[in-house]
Amino acid sequence: MKLHNLTPSTGSLGREKRIGRGEGSGHGGTSTRGHKGAQSRSGYSRKKGFEGGQMPLQRRLPKFGFNNINRVEFKAVNLSTLQTLVEKTGVSTLTIDTLIEAGLVSRNHKVKVLGNGTLTVKLDISAHAFSKAAVAQIEAQQGTATII
Repeated sequence: MKLHNLTPSTGSLGREKRIGRGEGSGHGGTSTRGHKGAQSRSGYSRKKGFEGGQMPLQRRLPKFGFNNINRVEFKAVNLSTLQTLVEKTGVSTLTIDTLIEAGLVSRNHKVKVLGNGTLTVKLDISAHAFSKAAVAQIEAQQGTATII
């Protein structure tokens, strides 16, 4: 160990700016906030989307359409997906819990079974909604489609 090998320990140098601690700190006076205006005041927080007083983008753009607050969102599950699930697990009765365990839906989803694909096994399934094509294919295989 020689004098030219000595270095300060990590983290001991490069201290952050100490703002508002007098003129001797080099950041006294206005404490790097500039003169006057909202940003120099205590308690100031810029609102999201604020553009310096200019009319913000979300108010400049035209609004159109209709958003139904009572809309129900469904997670779509096709019959082809259910067919592969039945072939893999060998289960003939499917509930929401079995779909959750298989990773097809989460607990928060409402499930709608759609008629995309073909069904070749008898299937008893309970879900929140079914398409007409899905019900027709399930009943063609002597299965049942139960709405929860």
